[in-house]
Amino acid sequence: MPEGFLNGIVNYLPLILAFVALVLVMVIPQKKKDKAFKKMIDSMKVGDTVKTIGCIYGKIVRIKEDLVTIETGPDKTTFEISKDGISAVSSTETKTK
Repeated sequence: MPEGFLNGIVNYLPLILAFVALVLVMVIPQKKKDKAFKKMIDSMKVGDTVKTIGCIYGKIVRIKEDLVTIETGPDKTTFEISKDGISAVSSTETKTK
């Protein structure tokens, strides 16, 4: 190998290490968070209390493929929201224990 080639690799080594550190610090934790979110969404059931990304709290009354019908307020107003629009789920089982 020519000596200039090795010098070029050594010059780019800090940049390569910074890229690897960026992947370790940002991408891997985000994948874990996405996996936990998917598990939360898949475990939703009728009767659970949810919080939407718009900070609306309600109770699940029906679950379709990608849509969730939520009941909220004293008038029992219902509306449909995408499963991706839910930010938190509070199971009814955890409240009774």
